[in-house]
Amino acid sequence: MKSTKPAPRTPKSAGSLTKKSAPVLGQVVRVLKNPLNGTKPAGGPAPIALTLRAPAAKEVFVAGSFNGWKVGATPLRPAKGGEWQGELKLSPGRYEYLFVVDGTWLPDPAAREAAPNPFGGWNSVLSVN
Repeated sequence: MKSTKPAPRTPKSAGSLTKKSAPVLGQVVRVLKNPLNGTKPAGGPAPIALTLRAPAAKEVFVAGSFNGWKVGATPLRPAKGGEWQGELKLSPGRYEYLFVVDGTWLPDPAAREAAPNPFGGWNSVLSVN
C-alpha cells in the first residue's frame, strides 16, 4: 500500500504592509527607498516619482522606452501649484523618456542625463540601479 502525505500548507499572511505613495520633490526623478530597511524592494521594480511644473497644461503624460513610447499609457495627475505628478515602477536598467504636455513632446528639465533621439531632439534618460 502506497502512503500519501498531505500537501504542505502555506502559512497565512500576517497582514499586508501598506506602501506610502512616492514623495514628489519639485521636478526631481529619484529611486525611492523601501520604508522597512532603507533599500529598494528586493527583486522587484523600484517606484520612481515624476513631477513636472506645467501650470497651463490640460493634460500631461510620460512616454518612453518603459511603455513603448505610447502617449496615453502613463498619465500624470494635476497637483497643487501647477505641478503634475506620476509614479513609475521600473526594474533596474536605463530608460529614455519625454513628457507629452498637451500634445507637445518635452524633455524633463530635471533630468541629469540626455540622449539624442532620431528626430533631432533630446530624450531624457533615467537610470535605475
